[in-house]
Amino acid sequence: MTKKPHRNGRGLFLGALLGAVAGALLGRLAGSALFGAILGAVIGAAVLYRVNPGPWNRD
Repeated sequence: MTKKPHRNGRGLFLGALLGAVAGALLGRLAGSALFGAILGAVIGAAVLYRVNPGPWNRD
C-alpha cells in the first residue's frame, strides 16, 4: 500500500485565515491591506495545506 501525501483540508482553511490576517496587518504597513490579505491568504493556505499532516490515525 502506498503512503498518502500529508495534506489536510483544515490546514488549507486555517492557513488562509491566518495568512489573510497576517497579510492584512503587514500590507497595511506597506500601503495596501487588501493586496496583503490576498497574498497572505494564498501563501498561508499553500504552506499549511502541505505541511500540516492532520490526524495521526490515517489508514
